[in-house]
Amino acid sequence: MDLDVMLILLTDGIANGAIYLLAGIGMVLVFSVTRVVFVPFGDVAVFAALSLAAFESGKLPPTVWLVLLLAAIAVGCEAVKLARAGELRKIPAAVLGWGVLPALPCAAAWALVQTHAPAPLQVLGAILLVVPVAPLAARILLQPIADASSLVLLMAALVMHFLLAGLGLMFFGPEGYRTQALVDGALNLGETFSLSMQTLLMVAAAIVLGVMFFLFFERTLLGKALRATAVNRTGARLVGIRPARTALTAYLCASLLAGLIGVLIAPITTLYYDSGFTIGLKAFVAAIIGGLTSYPLTGLGAIAVGVLESFGSFWSGALKDVIVFSMLIPVLMIRSYYAPHSEEEEEEISQ
Repeated sequence: MDLDVMLILLTDGIANGAIYLLAGIGMVLVFSVTRVVFVPFGDVAVFAALSLAAFESGKLPPTVWLVLLLAAIAVGCEAVKLARAGELRKIPAAVLGWGVLPALPCAAAWALVQTHAPAPLQVLGAILLVVPVAPLAARILLQPIADASSLVLLMAALVMHFLLAGLGLMFFGPEGYRTQALVDGALNLGETFSLSMQTLLMVAAAIVLGVMFFLFFERTLLGKALRATAVNRTGARLVGIRPARTALTAYLCASLLAGLIGVLIAPITTLYYDSGFTIGLKAFVAAIIGGLTSYPLTGLGAIAVGVLESFGSFWSGALKDVIVFSMLIPVLMIRSYYAPHSEEEEEEISQ
Protein backbone atom coordinates (compact mmCIF):
# COMPACT_ATOMS: atom_id res chain seq x y z
CA MET A 1 0.00 0.00 0.00
CA ASP A 2 1.59 3.28 -1.12
CA LEU A 3 0.84 6.80 0.09
CA ASP A 4 -1.63 7.58 -2.70
CA VAL A 5 -3.75 4.53 -1.94
CA MET A 6 -3.63 5.33 1.76
CA LEU A 7 -4.84 8.88 1.13
CA ILE A 8 -7.68 7.63 -1.06
CA LEU A 9 -8.78 5.11 1.57
CA LEU A 10 -8.51 7.73 4.31
CA THR A 11 -10.61 10.17 2.29
CA ASP A 12 -13.28 7.57 1.63
CA GLY A 13 -13.24 6.61 5.30
CA ILE A 14 -13.74 10.19 6.45
CA ALA A 15 -16.59 10.63 3.96
CA ASN A 16 -18.28 7.45 5.22
CA GLY A 17 -17.58 8.54 8.78
CA ALA A 18 -19.37 11.83 8.09
CA ILE A 19 -22.49 9.88 7.15
CA TYR A 20 -22.22 7.66 10.22
CA LEU A 21 -21.71 10.79 12.30
CA LEU A 22 -25.07 12.20 11.24
CA ALA A 23 -26.76 8.84 11.72
CA GLY A 24 -25.09 8.41 15.12
CA ILE A 25 -26.27 11.85 16.23
CA GLY A 26 -29.81 10.90 15.28
CA MET A 27 -29.66 7.59 17.15
CA VAL A 28 -28.14 9.17 20.27
CA LEU A 29 -30.76 11.92 20.19
CA VAL A 30 -33.65 9.47 20.01
CA PHE A 31 -32.18 7.12 22.61
CA SER A 32 -31.33 9.85 25.10
CA VAL A 33 -34.88 11.23 24.99
CA THR A 34 -36.97 8.07 24.54
CA ARG A 35 -34.67 5.15 25.52
CA VAL A 36 -35.34 3.65 22.08
CA VAL A 37 -32.47 2.30 19.98
CA PHE A 38 -33.95 3.60 16.74
CA VAL A 39 -33.07 0.69 14.46
CA PRO A 40 -35.17 1.95 11.47
CA PHE A 41 -33.03 5.10 11.12
CA GLY A 42 -31.28 3.69 8.07
CA ASP A 43 -34.59 2.64 6.52
CA VAL A 44 -35.81 6.24 6.60
CA ALA A 45 -32.57 7.33 4.90
CA VAL A 46 -33.08 4.71 2.19
CA PHE A 47 -36.65 5.91 1.60
CA ALA A 48 -35.29 9.42 1.02
CA ALA A 49 -32.73 8.13 -1.50
CA LEU A 50 -35.27 6.01 -3.36
CA SER A 51 -37.73 8.91 -3.38
CA LEU A 52 -35.10 11.13 -4.99
CA ALA A 53 -34.47 8.42 -7.62
CA ALA A 54 -38.21 8.35 -8.35
CA PHE A 55 -38.28 12.13 -8.73
CA GLU A 56 -35.38 11.98 -11.21
CA SER A 57 -37.22 9.39 -13.29
CA GLY A 58 -40.33 11.60 -13.40
CA LYS A 59 -42.44 9.30 -11.21
CA LEU A 60 -44.36 9.99 -8.02
CA PRO A 61 -42.33 8.44 -5.16
CA PRO A 62 -44.15 5.50 -3.55
CA THR A 63 -43.10 7.02 -0.21
CA VAL A 64 -46.21 9.17 -0.62
CA TRP A 65 -48.41 6.12 -0.09
CA LEU A 66 -46.32 5.03 2.90
CA VAL A 67 -46.76 8.42 4.57
CA LEU A 68 -50.49 8.53 3.86
CA LEU A 69 -50.93 4.98 5.18
CA LEU A 70 -49.05 5.75 8.39
CA ALA A 71 -50.94 9.03 8.78
CA ALA A 72 -54.31 7.29 8.48
CA ILE A 73 -53.35 4.69 11.09
CA ALA A 74 -51.93 7.36 13.43
CA VAL A 75 -55.11 9.43 13.15
CA GLY A 76 -57.17 6.35 13.97
CA CYS A 77 -55.01 5.52 17.01
CA GLU A 78 -55.19 9.09 18.30
CA ALA A 79 -58.96 9.32 17.73
CA VAL A 80 -59.57 6.07 19.63
CA LYS A 81 -57.36 7.26 22.48
CA LEU A 82 -59.16 10.60 22.77
CA ALA A 83 -62.58 8.99 22.50
CA ARG A 84 -61.78 6.61 25.37
CA ALA A 85 -60.58 9.54 27.47
CA GLY A 86 -63.76 11.50 26.73
CA GLU A 87 -61.86 14.30 24.97
CA LEU A 88 -63.78 14.35 21.70
CA ARG A 89 -63.19 18.08 21.21
CA LYS A 90 -59.48 17.36 20.64
CA ILE A 91 -60.08 15.01 17.72
CA PRO A 92 -60.06 17.76 15.03
CA ALA A 93 -56.67 18.95 16.30
CA ALA A 94 -55.41 15.36 16.19
CA VAL A 95 -56.62 14.99 12.60
CA LEU A 96 -54.82 18.21 11.72
CA GLY A 97 -51.57 17.25 13.44
CA TRP A 98 -51.38 13.56 12.54
CA GLY A 99 -53.24 13.58 9.23
CA VAL A 100 -53.23 16.90 7.43
CA LEU A 101 -49.69 18.07 8.23
CA PRO A 102 -48.00 14.81 7.13
CA ALA A 103 -50.03 14.96 3.91
CA LEU A 104 -48.56 18.36 2.96
CA PRO A 105 -45.18 16.91 1.80
CA CYS A 106 -47.14 14.34 -0.21
CA ALA A 107 -49.04 17.11 -1.98
CA ALA A 108 -45.76 18.93 -2.59
CA ALA A 109 -44.26 15.75 -4.07
CA TRP A 110 -47.21 15.41 -6.47
CA ALA A 111 -46.76 19.06 -7.51
CA LEU A 112 -43.02 18.54 -8.12
CA VAL A 113 -43.72 15.61 -10.43
CA GLN A 114 -46.42 17.46 -12.34
CA THR A 115 -44.30 20.58 -12.87
CA HIS A 116 -41.03 18.73 -13.65
CA ALA A 117 -39.26 20.69 -10.92
CA PRO A 118 -35.50 21.30 -11.05
CA ALA A 119 -33.04 19.07 -9.16
CA PRO A 120 -32.67 21.24 -6.02
CA LEU A 121 -36.42 21.18 -5.43
CA GLN A 122 -36.47 17.43 -5.99
CA VAL A 123 -33.79 16.98 -3.32
CA LEU A 124 -35.75 19.18 -0.92
CA GLY A 125 -38.95 17.29 -1.72
CA ALA A 126 -37.31 13.91 -1.05
CA ILE A 127 -36.06 15.10 2.34
CA LEU A 128 -39.38 16.63 3.40
CA LEU A 129 -41.27 13.56 2.23
CA VAL A 130 -39.57 11.29 4.80
CA VAL A 131 -39.72 13.76 7.71
CA PRO A 132 -43.14 12.46 8.89
CA VAL A 133 -42.16 8.77 8.63
CA ALA A 134 -40.37 8.35 11.97
CA PRO A 135 -42.87 10.39 14.07
CA LEU A 136 -45.85 8.58 12.55
CA ALA A 137 -44.33 5.12 12.95
CA ALA A 138 -43.29 5.95 16.51
CA ARG A 139 -46.81 7.17 17.32
CA ILE A 140 -48.25 3.89 16.14
CA LEU A 141 -45.73 1.41 17.60
CA LEU A 142 -43.65 3.11 20.28
CA GLN A 143 -45.70 5.77 22.02
CA PRO A 144 -48.25 3.31 23.48
CA ILE A 145 -45.38 1.47 25.23
CA ALA A 146 -43.21 4.50 26.03
CA ASP A 147 -42.84 3.48 29.70
CA ALA A 148 -41.87 -0.12 28.96
CA SER A 149 -38.40 -1.53 29.53
CA SER A 150 -35.57 -0.78 27.14
CA LEU A 151 -35.61 -4.39 25.90
CA VAL A 152 -39.29 -4.16 24.95
CA LEU A 153 -38.65 -0.86 23.19
CA LEU A 154 -35.74 -2.42 21.28
CA MET A 155 -37.95 -5.30 20.15
CA ALA A 156 -40.60 -2.81 18.98
CA ALA A 157 -37.94 -0.86 17.06
CA LEU A 158 -36.85 -4.07 15.34
CA VAL A 159 -40.46 -4.76 14.39
CA MET A 160 -40.63 -1.24 12.94
CA HIS A 161 -37.52 -1.93 10.87
CA PHE A 162 -38.91 -5.14 9.38
CA LEU A 163 -42.22 -3.41 8.73
CA LEU A 164 -40.58 -0.52 6.86
CA ALA A 165 -38.28 -2.88 4.95
CA GLY A 166 -41.24 -4.99 3.87
CA LEU A 167 -43.18 -1.91 2.77
CA GLY A 168 -40.08 -0.69 0.93
CA LEU A 169 -39.93 -3.96 -1.00
CA MET A 170 -43.62 -3.69 -1.83
CA PHE A 171 -43.43 -0.03 -2.93
CA PHE A 172 -40.02 0.15 -4.64
CA GLY A 173 -39.33 -3.46 -5.62
CA PRO A 174 -36.03 -5.35 -5.29
CA GLU A 175 -34.11 -3.20 -7.79
CA GLY A 176 -31.29 -0.93 -6.67
CA TYR A 177 -31.17 2.78 -7.46
CA ARG A 178 -28.51 5.45 -7.66
CA THR A 179 -29.13 9.16 -8.20
CA GLN A 180 -27.23 11.91 -9.96
CA ALA A 181 -24.44 13.69 -8.08
CA LEU A 182 -25.57 16.73 -6.13
CA VAL A 183 -22.41 18.59 -7.12
CA ASP A 184 -20.01 17.83 -9.96
CA GLY A 185 -16.29 18.25 -10.27
CA ALA A 186 -13.26 17.52 -8.13
CA LEU A 187 -10.64 19.40 -6.14
CA ASN A 188 -7.11 18.57 -7.28
CA LEU A 189 -4.61 18.38 -4.42
CA GLY A 190 -1.66 17.19 -6.46
CA GLU A 191 -0.73 15.36 -9.60
CA THR A 192 -2.20 12.04 -8.50
CA PHE A 193 -4.69 12.90 -5.74
CA SER A 194 -8.06 14.68 -5.93
CA LEU A 195 -11.22 15.00 -3.85
CA SER A 196 -14.65 14.84 -5.44
CA MET A 197 -16.98 17.69 -4.64
CA GLN A 198 -19.61 15.15 -3.53
CA THR A 199 -17.22 13.91 -0.83
CA LEU A 200 -16.48 17.45 0.29
CA LEU A 201 -20.21 18.14 0.44
CA MET A 202 -20.76 15.12 2.69
CA VAL A 203 -17.99 16.15 5.09
CA ALA A 204 -19.11 19.80 5.11
CA ALA A 205 -22.72 18.78 5.80
CA ALA A 206 -21.63 16.62 8.74
CA ILE A 207 -19.55 19.45 10.25
CA VAL A 208 -22.25 22.10 9.81
CA LEU A 209 -25.07 19.92 11.14
CA GLY A 210 -22.93 18.72 14.04
CA VAL A 211 -22.23 22.30 15.10
CA MET A 212 -25.90 23.24 14.66
CA PHE A 213 -27.04 20.38 16.88
CA PHE A 214 -24.46 21.32 19.52
CA LEU A 215 -25.73 24.91 19.56
CA PHE A 216 -29.32 23.66 19.55
CA PHE A 217 -28.82 21.61 22.71
CA GLU A 218 -26.65 24.17 24.48
CA ARG A 219 -28.35 27.46 23.57
CA THR A 220 -32.05 26.88 22.91
CA LEU A 221 -34.91 26.29 25.33
CA LEU A 222 -36.23 23.35 23.31
CA GLY A 223 -32.78 21.74 23.28
CA LYS A 224 -32.55 22.08 27.05
CA ALA A 225 -36.01 20.53 27.38
CA LEU A 226 -34.82 17.54 25.35
CA ARG A 227 -31.79 17.19 27.60
CA ALA A 228 -33.97 17.44 30.71
CA THR A 229 -36.22 14.66 29.41
CA ALA A 230 -33.16 12.54 28.74
CA VAL A 231 -31.85 13.00 32.28
CA ASN A 232 -35.10 12.45 34.19
CA ARG A 233 -38.50 11.89 32.57
CA THR A 234 -40.37 12.20 35.87
CA GLY A 235 -38.55 15.40 36.78
CA ALA A 236 -39.29 16.78 33.31
CA ARG A 237 -42.99 16.17 33.86
CA LEU A 238 -42.86 17.95 37.22
CA VAL A 239 -41.45 21.13 35.66
CA GLY A 240 -44.02 21.15 32.85
CA ILE A 241 -42.11 19.37 30.08
CA ARG A 242 -44.20 16.82 28.20
CA PRO A 243 -42.08 13.75 27.32
CA ALA A 244 -44.45 12.85 24.47
CA ARG A 245 -43.83 16.23 22.85
CA THR A 246 -40.07 16.08 23.30
CA ALA A 247 -40.09 12.54 21.88
CA LEU A 248 -41.98 13.83 18.83
CA THR A 249 -39.32 16.53 18.39
CA ALA A 250 -36.56 13.93 18.65
CA TYR A 251 -38.16 11.73 16.00
CA LEU A 252 -38.67 14.73 13.71
CA CYS A 253 -34.98 15.66 14.03
CA ALA A 254 -33.98 12.03 13.41
CA SER A 255 -36.15 11.86 10.29
CA LEU A 256 -34.66 15.10 9.00
CA LEU A 257 -31.13 13.79 9.53
CA ALA A 258 -32.05 10.50 7.87
CA GLY A 259 -33.44 12.37 4.86
CA LEU A 260 -30.24 14.37 4.51
CA ILE A 261 -28.16 11.19 4.75
CA GLY A 262 -30.27 9.51 2.09
CA VAL A 263 -29.80 12.23 -0.53
CA LEU A 264 -26.08 12.53 0.30
CA ILE A 265 -25.22 8.85 -0.14
CA ALA A 266 -27.59 8.12 -3.04
CA PRO A 267 -25.15 9.41 -5.71
CA ILE A 268 -22.19 7.34 -4.47
CA THR A 269 -23.69 3.94 -3.77
CA THR A 270 -26.51 1.79 -5.12
CA LEU A 271 -29.25 1.50 -2.51
CA TYR A 272 -31.87 -1.21 -2.15
CA TYR A 273 -35.00 -1.39 -0.03
CA ASP A 274 -33.09 -3.21 2.74
CA SER A 275 -29.82 -1.24 2.64
CA GLY A 276 -30.84 0.82 5.64
CA PHE A 277 -30.18 -1.96 8.14
CA THR A 278 -26.43 -1.91 7.48
CA ILE A 279 -26.32 1.89 7.72
CA GLY A 280 -28.19 1.77 11.02
CA LEU A 281 -25.94 -0.94 12.45
CA LYS A 282 -22.73 0.93 11.65
CA ALA A 283 -24.19 4.13 13.10
CA PHE A 284 -25.12 2.07 16.17
CA VAL A 285 -21.48 1.01 16.55
CA ALA A 286 -20.49 4.70 16.53
CA ALA A 287 -23.24 5.50 19.04
CA ILE A 288 -22.09 2.66 21.33
CA ILE A 289 -18.56 4.11 21.29
CA GLY A 290 -20.16 7.34 22.52
CA GLY A 291 -22.07 5.44 25.19
CA LEU A 292 -25.36 6.42 23.52
CA THR A 293 -25.06 9.72 25.39
CA SER A 294 -22.00 11.67 24.21
CA TYR A 295 -22.20 13.46 20.86
CA PRO A 296 -18.43 14.24 20.62
CA LEU A 297 -17.49 10.61 21.34
CA THR A 298 -20.11 9.47 18.86
CA GLY A 299 -18.47 11.71 16.25
CA LEU A 300 -15.05 10.21 16.95
CA GLY A 301 -16.56 6.73 16.84
CA ALA A 302 -18.23 7.49 13.49
CA ILE A 303 -14.93 8.60 11.95
CA ALA A 304 -13.21 5.49 13.35
CA VAL A 305 -15.94 3.26 11.89
CA GLY A 306 -15.69 4.95 8.49
CA VAL A 307 -11.89 4.73 8.31
CA LEU A 308 -11.84 1.13 9.54
CA GLU A 309 -14.48 0.17 6.97
CA SER A 310 -12.51 1.82 4.17
CA PHE A 311 -9.23 0.10 5.03
CA GLY A 312 -11.06 -3.17 5.77
CA SER A 313 -12.63 -3.17 2.32
CA PHE A 314 -9.13 -2.78 0.84
CA TRP A 315 -7.76 -5.72 2.79
CA SER A 316 -10.82 -7.95 2.39
CA GLY A 317 -14.03 -6.78 0.79
CA ALA A 318 -15.91 -9.83 2.06
CA LEU A 319 -14.89 -9.22 5.69
CA LYS A 320 -15.16 -5.43 5.90
CA ASP A 321 -18.44 -5.55 7.85
CA VAL A 322 -17.04 -8.20 10.18
CA ILE A 323 -14.04 -5.97 10.89
CA VAL A 324 -16.28 -2.98 11.66
CA PHE A 325 -18.69 -4.87 13.91
CA SER A 326 -15.76 -6.47 15.74
CA MET A 327 -15.10 -3.02 17.19
CA LEU A 328 -18.08 -3.60 19.47
CA ILE A 329 -16.32 -6.33 21.42
CA PRO A 330 -13.44 -4.29 22.95
CA VAL A 331 -15.68 -1.21 23.32
CA LEU A 332 -18.32 -3.13 25.27
CA MET A 333 -15.66 -4.83 27.41
CA ILE A 334 -14.07 -1.48 28.31
CA ARG A 335 -17.42 0.16 29.03
CA SER A 336 -18.54 -2.79 31.13
CA TYR A 337 -15.32 -2.62 33.16
CA TYR A 338 -15.63 1.11 33.90
CA ALA A 339 -19.42 1.19 34.30
CA PRO A 340 -20.64 1.73 37.88
CA HIS A 341 -22.14 -1.36 39.47
CA SER A 342 -24.72 -1.21 42.23
CA GLU A 343 -24.29 -3.02 45.54
CA GLU A 344 -27.22 -5.31 44.72
CA GLU A 345 -25.50 -6.49 41.55
CA GLU A 346 -22.29 -7.17 43.47
CA GLU A 347 -24.18 -9.20 46.09
CA GLU A 348 -25.87 -11.26 43.37
CA ILE A 349 -22.51 -11.95 41.74
CA SER A 350 -20.96 -13.02 45.08
CA GLN A 351 -23.82 -15.39 45.80
